[in-house]
Amino acid sequence: MYKIGVVNLDTSHPKAFSTYLNQGNRARYAAVYNDGFRGDDEVESFMESNKITKRYDSVFEMAQNVDIGFVQGCNWDKHVDYAQAFIDAGKPVFIDKPIVGSLKDCKRIEEMVQKGGVVLGSSSLRYADEVTSFISVPIEERGEIVHVTATVGVDEFNYAIHAVETIMGIVGDDARAESVTYIGKTDIKDAICESYFIKFENGITAMYHSYLNCWQPSTMTVMTTKKTTTTVINAGVAYGAMLDQICDFLDGKKNILASAESLTESIKIMLAGRLSKQKSGIPVLICELPLEDPGFDGSEFELNYGAAASKIYLAK
Repeated sequence: MYKIGVVNLDTSHPKAFSTYLNQGNRARYAAVYNDGFRGDDEVESFMESNKITKRYDSVFEMAQNVDIGFVQGCNWDKHVDYAQAFIDAGKPVFIDKPIVGSLKDCKRIEEMVQKGGVVLGSSSLRYADEVTSFISVPIEERGEIVHVTATVGVDEFNYAIHAVETIMGIVGDDARAESVTYIGKTDIKDAICESYFIKFENGITAMYHSYLNCWQPSTMTVMTTKKTTTTVINAGVAYGAMLDQICDFLDGKKNILASAESLTESIKIMLAGRLSKQKSGIPVLICELPLEDPGFDGSEFELNYGAAASKIYLAK
């Protein structure tokens, strides 16, 4: 049974992930480090619900005593520092979405891996059954991928990353974007949907659409040389699909977990889209992303997210 050390309980993911894992015998949340906005009452309730006896004041100390780290705080600007403790301890680390929010942190993740660290992630939709089932069909049957469109709701990054990760799951681990263009937005009766166009180096194109300030189901449309397929993704079961892949990795089994380079590619795409929006829709080349660009503000997101969060971890 693999022991998971979780860093922060900000989102609902630790609750959902532990519920799934507790149904099997492959892995368990076994230790907690928390310096996020959740209070001791919620941390203690989570620990009691999952029979966790270890709470640490040091991420590095926790990393010494678990098999894998799960970094699940909502402030993506802190993710790399938390992850470093597990890398230094020689342990793999899963970083929840969005894995990071700036090009500088993308580079830090890539350097970790180049030096032998193991970084896993990030959006469960990359591993959703609808995605993996599609790509498992032989090319001779489904055709060559020409274009992918993905949609999502809520916001421009924290949720919108699901759409880009879905696209990356379809186009493949080795796919690299050439440029991203902000297409524009609709604004009908306060309903705002932003649209972005991606051009990949291999010729595939993609679009992602994010409906702001309102939940929307995640969908994908894949056009190939033979057919077009549109699917609503069952996000509720995607957690389990991803966790199974992580456990397969820990077992040394064949798995489809994305490389760190592919995970950071998703972030670079969204950073380019952000800059294109700031430049009124001028295409932005991935290779020209400025290292000094601050990217998406994780601290601001954490402040707003924490202020709006209910106490979801208190036992009912």
